[in-house]
Amino acid sequence: MIRTLGPVRRLALIRCGKLSKTVPTITATLAALLLIGLSPWPAASLPLYARQTGQPCATCHTAFLELTPFGRRFKLGGYTLGGGDWTGPPFAVMLQAPTFTHTEAGQEGGAAPHFGTNNNFALQQVSLFTGGRITDNLGAFIQGTYNGVARRISWDNTDIRYANAVDIEGHNLLWGVTANNNPTVQDVWNTIPAWSFPYISSALAPTPTAKPFIEQVYAQQVAGLSGYGFLDDLFYFEFGGYRPLSTNTQLVLGIDTTGQSPISGVAPYWRVAVEPNFGNHSWEVGTFGLASKVVPMRLSGAGTDSFADIGIDTQYQYLGDPHTVTARVAWIHENHNTSASQTLGLADNSNNTLRSLNASISYIYDHTWSFTAGRMSIGGTADAAVYGTFTGSPNSAGWITEIAYLPFSYGGPSFWPWLNMRIGLQYTLWNKFDGATTNFNGAGRNAHNNNTIFAYAWIMF
Repeated sequence: MIRTLGPVRRLALIRCGKLSKTVPTITATLAALLLIGLSPWPAASLPLYARQTGQPCATCHTAFLELTPFGRRFKLGGYTLGGGDWTGPPFAVMLQAPTFTHTEAGQEGGAAPHFGTNNNFALQQVSLFTGGRITDNLGAFIQGTYNGVARRISWDNTDIRYANAVDIEGHNLLWGVTANNNPTVQDVWNTIPAWSFPYISSALAPTPTAKPFIEQVYAQQVAGLSGYGFLDDLFYFEFGGYRPLSTNTQLVLGIDTTGQSPISGVAPYWRVAVEPNFGNHSWEVGTFGLASKVVPMRLSGAGTDSFADIGIDTQYQYLGDPHTVTARVAWIHENHNTSASQTLGLADNSNNTLRSLNASISYIYDHTWSFTAGRMSIGGTADAAVYGTFTGSPNSAGWITEIAYLPFSYGGPSFWPWLNMRIGLQYTLWNKFDGATTNFNGAGRNAHNNNTIFAYAWIMF
């Protein structure tokens, strides 16, 4: 996926393991991507969309990946807007390379397999995209990714849409259907998990153990279908559900199924928001959520756990020339019934709660320079068996700042007009990590030891 996330280590929920790197898995995944791409048929700042519409990246993005009102409506319209004269193949490539990660103190045993304890360079990610307009009403965003840290290839974010507009007694309704593989990937605001800041982060830096289920836990492990409407360019509503993909299907698509706690049945998903636009200003306020029964660690003998994630969010955006400001806040509350996990010895409590906060503000000058500061925190009920932390607590909190340079927002150089690039420097400071400020792991490591400097080049063409 475009936004790289660290491993999830919630003991009773999901663990990220190494993906099988066998030739059959890689071959099957490549074949699946090729078939999808050739069928007759991030959103990211994809050059293939710029070629399709004839618009520079700055039309849809303040600074990729952050969308403008125009970009949000392009996505809601099913990626179908035309206007360009490109007749080549509908593909784009993304590179997150080179990247450099430095933590205040090295990580014992190495930051990841094949990497040192500190000061690591990496080719973090390579992705192939296809999609765009298929018919007047059908479009897609399809991504396949090679993860250079885990050294695996797999399918990634996928969003296929049908969209149309109707007039209802003087009211305009843009409506559509989305089939996707990651709860929140279909969303158009940069507040909720799939597209929230930071848009890129180090895959070699420590990350907190705990996070709500809706925060990418089921990315690429499910298939979802939902219907949505956007009334009078103001009110947005969406309702749908997700089912788990079978183990064999996930393996064919390059996903490691080790330690998964899959959804049982269908997980309902909802999203409601209002976004008034006045002059150069837009302001969104909304709510979203995901709920489901869960089979803990695929062990069905004790029944199922359940969870309900409910979030509220808001985003303010000022689009001036040459100044742009975007402020984003999202808060998520999770209620997690762990009675089945407790019976299996995978939880200390029969019920846990989590609360997640992600807030950030960006100033962007002329779509070229981006300055962002953010606050993130996670807190909730202590449960050593669920979270696997030394303290038993899931609590973590920190700050993040970033400066980025985007030289090609108005178009690439004459010899490569569809080139786009983001060069960034990011600093993350941890006040608390996995439940403590000092000695959070029982081996003398302090929260500030995980403070991280991350430098990157992010290239798309």
